[in-house]
Amino acid sequence: MEHVERPRSCYVPRKPIPWNAQLEDAPHRNSFASSSCSWSVVSDSLDSVALGDSFSSGSERVRHSPKDYRAFSFSRLSTASPGFRLSWLKGYSQSSPAVNPGNAHLRPSDGDKASLFRQKQTFEMYLANVKKTENATVQYEFALFLLDSIQKQSTEATEMTPDNLRKAAKSILRRLSDRSHPHAQYYLGDGYASGLFSKRAEDYDSAFPLFVAASKHGHVEACYRAALCYEFGWGTRVEATRAAQFYRQAASKNHPGAMLRMAQACLAGDMGLGRKRYREGIKWMKRASESSDMQYNSAPYELGLLHESGYGNDVFPDASYAAQLFTRSAELGHAEASYRLGDAYEHGKLHCPRDPQLSIHYYTCAAEQGHPLSMMALCAWYLVGAEPILEQDANEAYEWAKQAADLELPKAQYAVGFFTEMGLGCERDPFEANAWYVRAADQGDIRAKQRVSTIRAADGFDVDEGPLKGKKRAGTCVKL
Repeated sequence: MEHVERPRSCYVPRKPIPWNAQLEDAPHRNSFASSSCSWSVVSDSLDSVALGDSFSSGSERVRHSPKDYRAFSFSRLSTASPGFRLSWLKGYSQSSPAVNPGNAHLRPSDGDKASLFRQKQTFEMYLANVKKTENATVQYEFALFLLDSIQKQSTEATEMTPDNLRKAAKSILRRLSDRSHPHAQYYLGDGYASGLFSKRAEDYDSAFPLFVAASKHGHVEACYRAALCYEFGWGTRVEATRAAQFYRQAASKNHPGAMLRMAQACLAGDMGLGRKRYREGIKWMKRASESSDMQYNSAPYELGLLHESGYGNDVFPDASYAAQLFTRSAELGHAEASYRLGDAYEHGKLHCPRDPQLSIHYYTCAAEQGHPLSMMALCAWYLVGAEPILEQDANEAYEWAKQAADLELPKAQYAVGFFTEMGLGCERDPFEANAWYVRAADQGDIRAKQRVSTIRAADGFDVDEGPLKGKKRAGTCVKL
């Protein structure tokens, strides 16, 4: 029997530092703020920078924005605050801008010494270069450097507040955008969309035209973002046909998110395509799967779902291949794929052998990304144990169930109620247990409804046919 080769590791994305996380209250830690270079001098210097009219003429050409400038994506169930990510979209989540240029950009002129510079020296050298150059790339990277400095503030900072740094960066990006710099147009639009440049409120009215403008200069990510705006009506009216045009344009340049969306549109026949185009959809799905990365990691999983059960005459059923595709998505940080693999290795599905170690591994990968069903699966593993891999631990079981319950998973809320009622892994508290049962019952959990009904009947309440139709309100705590 075929089975999937055991992977070495599963990627778990780290959490980026939010751009807008308590900037006003956080201590301003900027290592170069104590120098004689005050903010007023910096502001005056930035205003005096002469931006060149051309950014691609002559020997100085614009370099493409590094992939490192893209932030990690978040799932809908991520524990990260929604204040520093864009709207969650199934299959193609977007994230707010994040950069980490450091001082490596100075190496062409300063050699390896750049890595030894303190932030103060780096900033002063950047500022000097920006003042004397008309190279739009240097100016663009300096704007990113200013934004990166917000994340690396020093307690010595005085006048250089995060707001000042952000305003200066926005000013540079805006002037570059006016001169049709595609990367500046995209980054400025992304800043508006995420709230970085618009008082923490999404401003797609300003972002949308910038995405469209950058897409006309060949910026693939901007083209994809413009398609999203047309599809969902962000900053413009909903136009499915225009959305399909922009998706197709980005997909033709191997954008994984755009290729996946085109695949879904072709298979469903939506976005103004008129009819279902199965072969074209499968083609886009396969291309998206081959080009998937840590930001756009859904395509292998979606293709695996098709191969799991087959899809007409265009996709043959192959459970082993589906498991391989799930593994590829899981290694790129896809939580649902990790959960499916954990379930497969636990119960021997998808031609996978029963392997508690791999099951726990994949469940952990998904649970650490905020996947509630994986949390409950880990709860079950900790309840029974898997010696010698995993020791039985009621406390850990309770903690995982509690995390899933906080994410409003009904079965987890019932489990926490049971743990609390029995004092399993936590202190026994009948009143709190009843509250958890009621929360689960309100969301339709059958066992919770039955338990609440039993408690109410035992305590002398009249119970009608429905378990929650007694005289006392469901939200009232009932003594066990």
